[in-house]
Amino acid sequence: MKTQFCPICGPQAAKKELYPQNFKLSQINPKIFSARRLPDRLHYRIVKCSQCGLVYSDPILNQNQISQLYNQSFFTYKNRVNDLTKTYGYYLQQLEKYSVKKNQLLEIGCGNGFFLEEAKRQGYQSVWGVEPSQDAINQVPIELKKYIKQAVFNQKLFAKNSLDVICFFQTFDHISNPNQFLKDCYDCLKPGGLILAINHNVDSLQSKILKARSPIIDIEHTYLYNLKTMGLIFQKNKFQVLQVASSFNIYPLDYLFHLLSLSKKITPKIRLKLKLWLGNLMLAGKKPYETIR
Repeated sequence: MKTQFCPICGPQAAKKELYPQNFKLSQINPKIFSARRLPDRLHYRIVKCSQCGLVYSDPILNQNQISQLYNQSFFTYKNRVNDLTKTYGYYLQQLEKYSVKKNQLLEIGCGNGFFLEEAKRQGYQSVWGVEPSQDAINQVPIELKKYIKQAVFNQKLFAKNSLDVICFFQTFDHISNPNQFLKDCYDCLKPGGLILAINHNVDSLQSKILKARSPIIDIEHTYLYNLKTMGLIFQKNKFQVLQVASSFNIYPLDYLFHLLSLSKKITPKIRLKLKLWLGNLMLAGKKPYETIR
């Protein structure tokens, strides 16, 4: 197991325990590291930084183990792709108010490539994806496969100052070294390039109500951010933060019951869809023109 510390305040920052670890190492398997599965309530020891309030897992599995588990994980949310495309597509369109250049776009954690197809529809000339799951790669349309790299993202995958936009959705919570991750993103972006992130908000109403039973208290999530800590970590890594705000998602009512692990006996049969600001946040950031590493 690997000890973690607050990436904003540093290893000297005190932390307090919120919830103890509740699993044995023998229980770990790739299914547990598959996105949008039925919540199984397994999580590391969860702590909170006493200085900035960042919530994180400590300790965690080592990076080689985590990478292998994501490589073997399953793409389990194909039936949610249309709703996610509408959500992420909306926020991608919002980058136009920041004079986005639609040349080279990268999505980190691209699944089967559904968002890349939406980016092409919105006029992006070249789209690229990085995805560790072999099962997800197997479900990528043939015409997109050559644009997707099966890997855990790192700066060596793309040339420095080569990308106009980097997106990652429900991915940043999973990153065990967020400072290195953001440095790599920064290096790959052109000066003036934009970054778009959507992930869980640990201070959302559902998180505060459900506490340890919230689906975001999960073994996959190494760091959990709120609006404040999301802005702080991007600023620490030299990004100009353009916007940090709560974000909506589109949920079929039955999926909402699934997410909250409510009884199947009361799961509604109707396919009503709700647009809710339930528990996510979004950040738009920019690599300044005047600073090039």
